[in-house]
Amino acid sequence: MATSRAAGQQPPPLSEDPRAIAQKRAAAQTAAELLRDHMRVGLGTGTTVAQLLPAIAERGLVGLRCAATSPQTERAARALGLEVRPLDELGELDIAIDGADQVDPEGWLIKGGGGAHTREKIVASAARCFVVICSEGKAVPQLSPPVPLELLRFGVQHTLAAIGQARLRPAAAESPDGGLIADYHGPIGPPRELAARLSQTPGVVGHGLFPPELVSLIVLAGEGGIERRRGKKPFDQEAGGAGLSSSS
Repeated sequence: MATSRAAGQQPPPLSEDPRAIAQKRAAAQTAAELLRDHMRVGLGTGTTVAQLLPAIAERGLVGLRCAATSPQTERAARALGLEVRPLDELGELDIAIDGADQVDPEGWLIKGGGGAHTREKIVASAARCFVVICSEGKAVPQLSPPVPLELLRFGVQHTLAAIGQARLRPAAAESPDGGLIADYHGPIGPPRELAARLSQTPGVVGHGLFPPELVSLIVLAGEGGIERRRGKKPFDQEAGGAGLSSSS
């Protein structure tokens, strides 16, 4: 199976704004500073996490064990010398760090541009603290489509019809676990209502709406520096709590 299909990846932009790259790197370095020796760390997927991995490796922490949300992240982490283990082997994670496609003022996220959102949600749920890192351009006044979906292959056309205004990604894009990746293009409205409807639709394995209750800290990097937003999930003091003291 081709790597791009297995990951459900969309083609990366031909040339990303250098400012956005620098902001992602700044957010990643801020999050990497939250880590301590012997932590169990969840690693997300995407271009921002690509900036996070070297920032973690450069810290030279002792006894760090990581769970990756995609084969790409696992390969990249191992190449940098990070220890990667199965999530079930690690048990509860101390912290998980990931990017986001959109962040609204209430702390709702849209994730899944890379098609790994089901795994990402499992890892975020398995962590005592979930930290989201992104450039300031990901902060939006309200969420807008598309919302990524992972669908069961069986009866997928019936599932798409039940959802409405959803379509599969090109080239039969797949999640890391072989689910079909689609996107919902209809109105979002109150995110909690849409999240509940999608979750209740038979054939939907997972969706890319992440509630504020899952998020501990959002790190937004912009021209003016780093902005920290508290989520509704507690931020464990042992998981880099000192780095939260200047939150705004």
